[in-house]
Amino acid sequence: MDSIDELKIDTPEQIALELPLAGIGSRFLALAIDTLIQSVFYLITAFIFIFTLPVGSSVFMFLPKLLGPALAVFILFAIYWGYFAFFESIWSGQTPGKRYAGIRVIKESGRPINAFDAIGRNLMRAVDGLPGMYGVGLVCMMCNRQSRRLGDFVAGTVVIHEKPTEDVRPSWNTSDDGSSRGVATSPGLAQVTPEELVLIETYLHRRWELDKYVRVNTAIQIADRIKAKTGLQPQPHQHVDDFLEEAAKKIRDSSQFR
Repeated sequence: MDSIDELKIDTPEQIALELPLAGIGSRFLALAIDTLIQSVFYLITAFIFIFTLPVGSSVFMFLPKLLGPALAVFILFAIYWGYFAFFESIWSGQTPGKRYAGIRVIKESGRPINAFDAIGRNLMRAVDGLPGMYGVGLVCMMCNRQSRRLGDFVAGTVVIHEKPTEDVRPSWNTSDDGSSRGVATSPGLAQVTPEELVLIETYLHRRWELDKYVRVNTAIQIADRIKAKTGLQPQPHQHVDDFLEEAAKKIRDSSQFR
């Protein structure tokens, strides 16, 4: 059963991010798909070497006889150890299985992982996989609320859900009575240009079409710009989107935009 816990992060910009954590169920679904893909790679490698090695050995007689088997072992080793690290490095924390399951590996800080993080967490699969069927990893995931295996603790990573954009619709949460609970009024509202208001509202209406990390970074940049210009400040732990919604309403309700 998947975890319903969330990872709550306070960014340096004092913006609260809430990311739904992936549980054991979705992670094992992703692992099953990735293992199946790895098995296909194993079969392809075995097929190539079984049918081409006799021809190759007759043409390249000057090469050591064990070169072919050694190369096959190396490729199988690379598939086993490099598959997860390779895809998580180039796909920002996702493998084909994770992409299908809608989950992603990120740093505890909410930032994308890099190649070193991907390699570090996946080297620990040798321990997490003991004594079989990821026994150690499963026990470790059950013993912490963030469902982290040993590799996650070593690399400082967590696995989160990515909510499909087609299941989400833009929602404006501000009240209609002109009052906002989160953002205090500011005389600096008059300094906001019509173009900046359009920028905020365009982001709010199109945010769910953006990649999660692009959306977060874009929202933070817009919020920083509005805070610097107007003096508006979000309440503690207020989500950046809520701050922008309330700020946009106050700006539009100001005399400049009536």
